[in-house]
Amino acid sequence: MPAVSFSDIHSVEHFDPRQLPAAFYADPYPTYHALRQTAPVFRCPDGTFFLTAHADLDRIYRDPRTFSSDKQQQFRPIFGDSPLYEHHTTSLVFNDPPLHTHVRKAVGDALSPRAVAAMTPALEALVDGLLDQLPSAGAFDLVDDFASVIPVEVIGNLLRIPHAERGPLRGWSAAILGALEFGVTDATRAAGNRAVTEFVDYLRALIAERRRQLSSADDDVLSRLLQWESNGERLSEHQLYHQCIFLLNAGHETTTNLIGNSVHAVLNTPSAHAALLKNPALTDTAIEEFLRYDAPVQLGNRLTLAAVDIHGVTIPAGSTLTLCIGAANRDPAVFESPDTLKLDRRPNPQLAFGGGIHTCAGLHVARLEAKIALNKLFSRLPRLTLAGSPERAQRARFRGFTHLPVTAG
Repeated sequence: MPAVSFSDIHSVEHFDPRQLPAAFYADPYPTYHALRQTAPVFRCPDGTFFLTAHADLDRIYRDPRTFSSDKQQQFRPIFGDSPLYEHHTTSLVFNDPPLHTHVRKAVGDALSPRAVAAMTPALEALVDGLLDQLPSAGAFDLVDDFASVIPVEVIGNLLRIPHAERGPLRGWSAAILGALEFGVTDATRAAGNRAVTEFVDYLRALIAERRRQLSSADDDVLSRLLQWESNGERLSEHQLYHQCIFLLNAGHETTTNLIGNSVHAVLNTPSAHAALLKNPALTDTAIEEFLRYDAPVQLGNRLTLAAVDIHGVTIPAGSTLTLCIGAANRDPAVFESPDTLKLDRRPNPQLAFGGGIHTCAGLHVARLEAKIALNKLFSRLPRLTLAGSPERAQRARFRGFTHLPVTAG
């Protein structure tokens, strides 16, 4: 099929997530608006359903009995019997209770608001150290030199991975998550499978050593997973490995994208840039608006466990739903002037962290990382501007930049 432009509202009949034109990755929002206006529950050529209305996503997130997060049926034809299949059908986000409940309990306290607040001094020191290495007047890559470094260090600290061993983490994360995109290729699958295998091999040695040294005083996330027990049940070895991989992937890609997308939005909106420089206290509401305006995770999935009617469309049991967070976050039925960046927007019921039992477990960490990173970046580099052409990742599910050249002034 030739590439199709979706700027014309009538062209949504040709929409196929597996064959997206290049223009979509630059700006998917006209497509989302067209879909929401003409077919908020759109049946894709492969028989799956693509949903774009905020009310529908909110309903689905709150009903895990009807809409399952288990991905075995969806992923078996894509990944076969492979390391990627084992990982993505074992990790926290792609499971229903009881495994989801067990792992959520095991990590919940370690990522609570109180525990996350205790990370503040170390995170401030990390961001200051990164900014010290950047030119006070000159060009650098905001993704490579700043945004992508912060979450790797934070997750590395949460899992107590030695600093000298953190080098491969970013590459492993990118390869594993890349396999979740539409139209995955054999090369992408191979890279993802290789990354899972290498990461599991690394974790096998790390966890064995941690077990030998484990004490009741240890309180990091990995120690909690190792010591977790409920009614005689414990996490198996392979469950431990894949929860650790998930924590890295979820914490790295989304936070990198959040910081990069936020900086890009601010630098493209002079009034927002000026407002943040004048009043750094805006950052808390601004982060919620950045999450809404250009969500780092744009798409999620659910499986219907029973026939259901959504927006007047009857969907059979066993159907795969793609939940378009990026579209829901710009739904004019919920958000006034949804395509306008409003740093003081209230209320702001954005869905970037999902909802219900699958609300992102790391949302407090992500918000803290973004707050400290953005406050320090703009206060120390007030003349920051875009320089050159940003490079968007050609991904529909995870929206962010591979390179974002900027200059400090």
